[in-house]
Amino acid sequence: MAETTIWGIHAGRTGDADALFLKKDVVALGWAKLTSLSKLDGSRDAFKTAVGKAYPEKKPAAVANNGGQLFRFVHEMAEGDIIAYPSKADRQIHLGRVEGAYKYDAKLEAGYPHTRPVKWLKAVSRTKFSQGALYEIGSALSLFQIKNYADEFRAAIEGKVVPVPGRVQDDETVAEVSNEVAETTSDFILKTLAQATKGHPFAHFVAHLLQAMGYRTRVSPEGPDGGVDIVAHRDELGFEPPIIKVQAKSTDGSVGDPVVSALYGKVGSNEHGLLVTLGTFTSAAKAFGRSKSNLRLVDGPDLVDLVLAHYEKFDAKYKSLLPLRRVYVPVLPESDDE
Repeated sequence: MAETTIWGIHAGRTGDADALFLKKDVVALGWAKLTSLSKLDGSRDAFKTAVGKAYPEKKPAAVANNGGQLFRFVHEMAEGDIIAYPSKADRQIHLGRVEGAYKYDAKLEAGYPHTRPVKWLKAVSRTKFSQGALYEIGSALSLFQIKNYADEFRAAIEGKVVPVPGRVQDDETVAEVSNEVAETTSDFILKTLAQATKGHPFAHFVAHLLQAMGYRTRVSPEGPDGGVDIVAHRDELGFEPPIIKVQAKSTDGSVGDPVVSALYGKVGSNEHGLLVTLGTFTSAAKAFGRSKSNLRLVDGPDLVDLVLAHYEKFDAKYKSLLPLRRVYVPVLPESDDE
C-alpha cells in the first residue's frame, strides 16, 4: 500500500453529495452539463475544450483547472487507489478503495453524474489527524492528490496509530489564509479538546464554558455520577429555576439515543437537560432531542460556535489551552470548482 495513490475528494461546496457517496458507494464529480467523458480522447486538452464549450462563462484559468480535475478522475485515478473523503455531515474522514472504472450515470444523482465505484473501508475522526493533514485534505479543489501527509492516511487505513504530535501546539504547519480558515479553527479546537480534556477534564471545560455564559456550576466528583456531570443554575445557591443537568461526553464518535434518553430520565419536570459532545449525534438521538422542549444537544460544531462566542470570558488556563487570536481575512469570491 505504500505506493498506492491517495486521492482527496469533496462532495460539493456544502457537502450535498454526502448521501450519494456513502449510501451508493461511489465518489462523483459535478460539471453536470458535460455528458459522458468516455467519449473524449485521452488528452487533457480534450477535457479543457469540453469544459470550455459547456461552460463558456468560465475564465480560462478555471477551464484549465476544471478540465484537469476531470481528466485525472477519468484517466489517472486507478482501481485500487485510496479515496479520502472528509464528510461535513459527520466530521469523519471516510477512507475507501476505488473498485472500478469511470462511469457516467445521470440517473444516480443528477448533479453528480461522473462517478467511480468505491468500497468504503473505515471512517476516522478528524481529530485523529495532524493539523497539516487536515490542511491538505481541506483543498479548495473538488479532486486532488494527497502527497505531503499521505503516510497519515495510509496509517489510518491500515489500522495503525496515526502519527499526530503529542501536543497540538507543537504542530508547526502553517495554513494559508483561505476560505477554509473557519474549518481549520474548528478542527484545532475539537482536536485540542479531544487530546487535552479526555474524560473528566472535559466536564470541567464545559462547566467553565457555562460560567462564561453566565451560569454557576457544580461539577460531580470523578467516578460514577449517575449520568449527570454538571449542574448549572443562575442563582448562588442553585435553588431557583432553571436548573440544568449536563452530561459531557469527550468522545469524538457518535452519541446514540440510549445515552440521550438516559440523561433525560434524570431531568425533573421543572429542569432542563444538556448533553455536550465533541462528536456527533445519531439520527435517532437528534429526533429524540427535537421532541423534548427542555432538552438541548450540543455537538462538536455547536460547541465550537459557543467557544468562539464566549472565548473572551475564558480564564487564562483555557485561553492557554486554546490559544486563539481574532483576525480579519479577505472574503474571496466562490471557487469555479464544482
